[in-house]
Amino acid sequence: MSLDAARAELALAVLYLNKAKARDKICRAIQYGSKCLSNGEPGTAQNVDKSNSLARKVFHLFKFINDLHGLIIPTSPGTPLPLILLGKSKNALLSTFLFLDQIVWLGRTGIYKNKERPRTHPAASTHTHGGKVKQSG
Repeated sequence: MSLDAARAELALAVLYLNKAKARDKICRAIQYGSKCLSNGEPGTAQNVDKSNSLARKVFHLFKFINDLHGLIIPTSPGTPLPLILLGKSKNALLSTFLFLDQIVWLGRTGIYKNKERPRTHPAASTHTHGGKVKQSG
C-alpha cells in the first residue's frame, strides 16, 4: 500500500469517525458483543456492556428535537392520510422515548438529583430493538 493510498484510507476513517452515528454504531457493536460474551454472568464483559450502555446515551442527547421537528413540519401535499398518521405517531413516540431516556440517563449519572423520578421513568422508556421489547432500566 502506497503512502497516498494509506492517507486516503485514513481520511475516510476520520470522516466516518467524525459522525456521532458512526461512533454510536461502533459503541453498539462493542456493547452487544460484550453482552454476548458475558452471557449474563458478572465479570469484565458485563462491565463493558453496562458502561457502553451509559456512554451511548451521550450520542442521543437532544436527539428528541429531530423527531419533534418532524412532528410539527407540514407534510407533502398528496400524502395519504394513513402514512401521515403513521409518520406523525412515530415522531411523537420516538421523541417522547428519547426525552424520557435522557431524564433516566441524567438520574443514573447523578446530574439529576431527584431520586424518585428516574426510578419511575425507565418503565416509560421502553423501546423495541431487533423485534424484541427491551426495558432500558
